[in-house]
Amino acid sequence: MTWFLLALLSALLLGVYDVCKKQALQANAVIPVLFLNTALCALLSAAFALFNDPAALLPPAGNEVRATGLVALKAVIVLSSWLCGYFAIKHLPLTLVGPVNATRPVLVLAGAVVLFGEHLNPWQWAGVSLAVIALFLLKRSSSREGIRWTHNRWVALLILAALLGAASGLYDKYILSPSGAGLNNFFVQTGFTAIQALLMLIIAAFLWWPKRQEQPFHWHPAIIGVSLFLTAADMVYFYALTHPAAMISIVSMVRRCSVLVSFAYGAFFLREKNLRAKLLDLVLLLLSLACLAVGAL
Repeated sequence: MTWFLLALLSALLLGVYDVCKKQALQANAVIPVLFLNTALCALLSAAFALFNDPAALLPPAGNEVRATGLVALKAVIVLSSWLCGYFAIKHLPLTLVGPVNATRPVLVLAGAVVLFGEHLNPWQWAGVSLAVIALFLLKRSSSREGIRWTHNRWVALLILAALLGAASGLYDKYILSPSGAGLNNFFVQTGFTAIQALLMLIIAAFLWWPKRQEQPFHWHPAIIGVSLFLTAADMVYFYALTHPAAMISIVSMVRRCSVLVSFAYGAFFLREKNLRAKLLDLVLLLLSLACLAVGAL
């Protein structure tokens, strides 16, 4: 049950992270914001690891090259998802971005059952089923806002970000699980955040800096919030996955309930449209969460 509670905490932190991300990207260039976020996340992760377990900053002895390569691949997957997701959240309403992102657990579930042989009990299947229905209705409700899903590049990037995010979740289970690569969670987080920051520095230098006049950057305090809440959410998430009983399909499903936080912000503070039609969908998401909680007991 501990790993489930950790997943809940990670979901709350992710919801606040999405809110900060929306604030930071308003009237701002995407690439420098993402570069600063990755750099701050790398610093925060390294500081946290040094405080808790300095030895975890180093790759496992005798397996340095393989471990570093696995973490580098994790960095590429996550950064690709972030690039797509940042551009999408800048141009789309939060009440649309949240539900589409919340489809990731369905993709992770399919992969977890196929790749890891995970089995869900009836309560968990009920929770997953309710979530699938809720997400479908949320997507349909959001489409009434005049966004043509088949002809909108930002929606395409959002969907691609969700697919890459699901791939990252499955990959996490492999590299952190004792039956997989069995890497230390501190090493994974500090390693992939550092590589991400380096990659974003290169991208910013070659793609954004020459066009900085056309794509201006303005400092916003929410940029710090993005890094703080994301780092905290990932720390809790990675720790949850180290628990022997943790199921990646359930952890990913619970984390996507962060949509409730971002949806509330979009509704009450950004005054986004078509909210009444989405109320039932949110109730279904809460019911799915309750079923998952019972199933995890």
